[in-house]
Amino acid sequence: MNLDFAPLFRTAIGFDRLAQLLDTVPDASATSYPPYNIEKLGGEDYRLTMAVAGFRPEDIEVTVKENTLFVIGKVASEAPKGEFMHRGIASRAFERRFVLADHMVVDGASLENGLLHVALKRVIPEALKPRRIAITTSNARSIPTTVDHHDSAKAA
Repeated sequence: MNLDFAPLFRTAIGFDRLAQLLDTVPDASATSYPPYNIEKLGGEDYRLTMAVAGFRPEDIEVTVKENTLFVIGKVASEAPKGEFMHRGIASRAFERRFVLADHMVVDGASLENGLLHVALKRVIPEALKPRRIAITTSNARSIPTTVDHHDSAKAA
């Protein structure tokens, strides 16, 4: 199913990346292994938690490339120590991708009790924070060419 977002883009500026983002949405029928949670911890902090029982830190790779977080798990094959009557703990390789919003950074990762925790934070650069723009009148001799980025802090 293709959606036409042309009417939306006629009045929006700089949202061309939205169309690219929609093209990369994963298929809902894709594998759900390993299970994960995404939590908003408050403010601009988030945490991704993945159930990765049986994986060691050296078996997991966490990388960020072009606003995409990749979590890849590969378990080194070991000879079974005994005969399994039931094998319910999966130890198969996996790759999970998460599209990150602009200005999201990975703050760190830890592995505790079979859970991989990836800390994420939204960090908005100073240049993108709200700033006050000087307004001139027709009587002004010249238009200011610089704007104080800290005027918004003084006005608040």
